[in-house]
Amino acid sequence: MKPYKFQPYLKTTLWGGYQIAPFKGIYTAQPNIGESWEISGVPGHESVAIERGIIDDVDVGLTLTELIDKYKGLLIGDKVYKKFGNKFPILVKLIDSRQDLSVQVHPDDKLAMERHGCAGKTEMWYVIKADIGAKIYSGLRKSISPEDYERLVSESDSHDNSNGGENPMASVIATHESHDGDLYFLPAGRLHAIGAGNFLAEIQQTSDITYRVYDFGRKDAHGKPRELHVEQAKDAIDYQVWPEYRTSYDSTKPTSQLINCPYFTVHRVVVQVAAQIDFKCDSFVVVMCLWGEANINGIDIHQGETVLVPASENILYIFGNATFLTATMQ
Repeated sequence: MKPYKFQPYLKTTLWGGYQIAPFKGIYTAQPNIGESWEISGVPGHESVAIERGIIDDVDVGLTLTELIDKYKGLLIGDKVYKKFGNKFPILVKLIDSRQDLSVQVHPDDKLAMERHGCAGKTEMWYVIKADIGAKIYSGLRKSISPEDYERLVSESDSHDNSNGGENPMASVIATHESHDGDLYFLPAGRLHAIGAGNFLAEIQQTSDITYRVYDFGRKDAHGKPRELHVEQAKDAIDYQVWPEYRTSYDSTKPTSQLINCPYFTVHRVVVQVAAQIDFKCDSFVVVMCLWGEANINGIDIHQGETVLVPASENILYIFGNATFLTATMQ
């Protein structure tokens, strides 16, 4: 089974920019692309297979869900299939923020299942490129109570941004200078926002549940304020202050583990000429190319492309010069 390429789902957003299409080497007249869903099993937006380098490939045109139903553990791993069935467990994106994204939080599995009948959302960000002065907002800079939270949201609604001064809600969220290669782990419950000028990769649980807490008073395409989820978020927020929100890793190694959590394991891989990599897991391997070009298990891949390597053939044989993010399930 050779690796699969999929048609990306390009999503126009209020805050989207113009970097995703050039980064991927594609042309589109679509404006303000904020997200490219590289591999998705989200209902209604399941990725569709487009290439495997096989003549008359019968799998081209099938959705990711249909491929899992067809190949089961051969494609995603026996343990993964036993746990998730035909639902692909992670969602992989590129994000380009020309403006600040809303301040938001995601519920954990328990709360999401009670309210929405689906998984919660833990995610991670890897900053590919950050403009000078760009910010990442993650976690709390000081402890607040649920009652403090409600007061701050109310004060933020009446805050006049044009008069200057820090927004009350923003005043309690930890702010970080953003740099190329920065890594943030965002467990469910952590308040966060991507600041303007960040281009990053996101790997998350397969869930589209987001509680928007504050949106800078922006209007949608119809001139109406976007919906906030103040009450829902109140029970989802982790009110604890943590000592560090940026995740460190060894960038000097050719293969560095970035994140290892129950929902995904992510590595950064740098290849010069050739490499053989075995993550020793019963799992698919998602490979996202951040720079350069290479051949992986018989499939050519270049910057901006993402492939799904089946679990049955998940030792990576790589020839080329490139930098990747990989995601597996342990």
